[in-house]
Amino acid sequence: MDALKSQFAFRDDPGPVGSTRLVTRDEAAELFPPVYERVRTTRPGMLSRSPVYWYEERLYAGPGSPGTSPRFFVVFELDGVPEGYATYRLRDKWEDGLPQGAVLVVEAMGTSLVATREIWRYLFGIDLRERVECKFIDPALTLYLGVVDPRRLRVKLSDGLWLRFVDLAAALQARAWGADDSLVLEVRDAFCPWNDGRYRTDGTKADAHSDLVLTAADLGSAYLGGLDVHTLAAAGRIEERTRGAVARAAAMFRTPLPPYCPEVF
Repeated sequence: MDALKSQFAFRDDPGPVGSTRLVTRDEAAELFPPVYERVRTTRPGMLSRSPVYWYEERLYAGPGSPGTSPRFFVVFELDGVPEGYATYRLRDKWEDGLPQGAVLVVEAMGTSLVATREIWRYLFGIDLRERVECKFIDPALTLYLGVVDPRRLRVKLSDGLWLRFVDLAAALQARAWGADDSLVLEVRDAFCPWNDGRYRTDGTKADAHSDLVLTAADLGSAYLGGLDVHTLAAAGRIEERTRGAVARAAAMFRTPLPPYCPEVF
């Protein structure tokens, strides 16, 4: 996302609520992880973070690229409870005495619509910056439909989350399903041949007739709800052996929100 501050405005803006304040790195290490965990447990694809990873990676306070500031840490609180946070850097640039700098958002997270709105209100309100830039945006970010002109946000979509099953049975057993149903999947995996075989969607091996035939790679595309099973079937990536199995699988793999992973790996 790369948006000009002057073109940013909330739709039907109710006005600011709660409070937003800058905190130290140590304070952020205490306040941010619980907020992240509340969001993580509702989203497929988000990874858990250890205290060391938080402190040394997500809250890294050292120098950034040339021309940028150290990281700043800000928390949004509602009734004294942390509900959102952001980490960011500032890039300075002046032309003809006018500010042309940017707010470089590293991560922004909110537990609710209100928290998300207010943390972005803060980021777009930082003085002497012309634009706000963020490389990693949640595809379900409510900000997109919460502004007057979504096109002004200049949001771009690209792939950024990949799965490789090492223990397919365990992965199927660990998944929650969107529909109360059961299918037999015939999975082909040339790279990890121990995954080859027929599985019920509860992860147990099956000798029964296959409802669907697909590769481990295509199953990975559907596993977190990122691609609809109908789309994979339409592209010839899934073979339907039992009539109606594609529609049933689509209902089972469907998730309320698309997967999201803010980590680079």
